[in-house]
Amino acid sequence: MHPVKRVAAIHDLSGFGRASLTSIIPILSSMGIQVCPLPTAILSTHTGGFEDYTFVDLTDSMEGFMNHWHSLNIDFDCIYSGFLGSVRQINIVSKFIDLFRTENNLVVIDPVMGDNGKLYVTMNMEMVENMRNLISKADIITPNFTEAAYLLGEDPNTKISECKVKEWMVRLSEMGPKIVIITSVPDNHKKHKETHVLAYNKEDNVFWKVSSKHIPAFYPGTGDAFTSVLVGGLLQGDSLPLALDRGVQFISTCIKASYGFKYPTREGVLLEKVLDTLKLPVIVSSYELI
Repeated sequence: MHPVKRVAAIHDLSGFGRASLTSIIPILSSMGIQVCPLPTAILSTHTGGFEDYTFVDLTDSMEGFMNHWHSLNIDFDCIYSGFLGSVRQINIVSKFIDLFRTENNLVVIDPVMGDNGKLYVTMNMEMVENMRNLISKADIITPNFTEAAYLLGEDPNTKISECKVKEWMVRLSEMGPKIVIITSVPDNHKKHKETHVLAYNKEDNVFWKVSSKHIPAFYPGTGDAFTSVLVGGLLQGDSLPLALDRGVQFISTCIKASYGFKYPTREGVLLEKVLDTLKLPVIVSSYELI
């Protein structure tokens, strides 16, 4: 047993803007988790709203990282991957899971590919197909609504019922993951807009939902922050619904703390103002069985 839980975080690093490793490291560290980053690329800024950013592709270094860690017999309580820039990177992450997976560790894959009904400019259907193969090795996946649709070959711009989303989660679980979490699920039926996170635990055949009021602002990197809090909660011993609740509460707090300030939202949420809340006891507020 490690005196401090240890996570291998396979993500990119942006010098400016709160996303990927810039958010993941402080969040998990605040929750008492050691983060061991395996950077996939280094960027001057993240890509959400910035132009002319510099980009250093670290694909050629990733296997060297992996092999050195393996030679040192380093092990991890969790393997956690996010945005991947190429099919080759997806294949390297697949190898990493094969090398470092144990009976006791957790494999979490955030299949970052798109949002708001479309793929990111760096993605194509070959990437989607390879991501389908990668999630087969996961214990937990955390796609947003758009990414879930692409993984299933469904229309990401469709209006959908809760029953249909549950069907989607079952279909995604049949690809391999034990737990499927879909974030940013829209609510098209209520007068006051809400956003939902839905989860399905295949082993228990149970569905969970956590809701939050919609705030009309978009901040890049909130998906990275949510999954990081989820991972931290689970490693601390939270149940799945409690970890979901913790993640949604934290992101809601981040957005509310940021929304009142006038600054470019492309910089991300004001993470530094709310990190200390991760050390407080979680107040169960909104998760429900569905």
